Amino acid sequence: MTASVSNFYYGAATPVAAYLMACLGAALGLRCTTRSLRRPHRRARWLALGAVSIGCGIWTMHFIAMIGFSVQGALVGYDATKTVLSLAVAITVVAIGVFLVGYRGGSPVNLGLAGTVTGLGVAAMHYLGMAAIHTNGGLHYDMPTVALSVAIAVGAATAALWAAVSIHRLWSSLGASLVMGVAVTGMHYTGMAAVSVHLTGHSAAAQSSTSLLSFLLLMLAGPLAVLLVAAVIVMFDPDMMLGDDQEALIPYRTGADFPAQPSAQSSPSAQPYSSW
Repeated sequence: MTASVSNFYYGAATPVAAYLMACLGAALGLRCTTRSLRRPHRRARWLALGAVSIGCGIWTMHFIAMIGFSVQGALVGYDATKTVLSLAVAITVVAIGVFLVGYRGGSPVNLGLAGTVTGLGVAAMHYLGMAAIHTNGGLHYDMPTVALSVAIAVGAATAALWAAVSIHRLWSSLGASLVMGVAVTGMHYTGMAAVSVHLTGHSAAAQSSTSLLSFLLLMLAGPLAVLLVAAVIVMFDPDMMLGDDQEALIPYRTGADFPAQPSAQSSPSAQPYSSW
């Protein structure tokens, strides 16, 4: 028996909140990448923070959206281990893509490689999170729709990485994060459109709606705290004192373009900052 599935149990609240989290993660990731280009001697730290921000943003988007997932006639629960593993996958694959473009540049070949790896990883995170679901039935997928969701993930990841190394003005990067939020959230709901649930009638280990909501909120607490800390670091960074025009004048360069130690003749603006 095929059950009726809904992704909007709480109406527009979950998709809107999920979209906003995807935008927040993307915006923080873009700003961290910009900082890494301004500070070659601290590039790895900023790229790592950017990867964690984007990864947590994508994962948080997914599980906020999953709060609205319901199966008529069945309870839904989650395997905690697979849920946490999906977060690790999200951060790891985003880090691969961000470090590739952060150190090797934004050439078409490099962007294609990094975007494909990251996009496939984001899709893997999504379907690993779906594999964590326990319900009174089996989940089945429409493969053409799954393939479309993977293609959207690859396209969104490539666009995000291109924006990370190409867009440095504050308002431009914020606009790009809004577009990226649409792409990432669209990938999620495209993947969810592929899902159907066939009830078996057997009582699987599942949670009540109240305990399920509590579990998901508990899972979301950590990534949300990380995003908050990342936002504070970016907001209070000294580069925020610089205008957009100053920021836009700094070209993209890899770490090899900078000397190991700044020369005595270097201008004060060329010196590395002493902050994180």
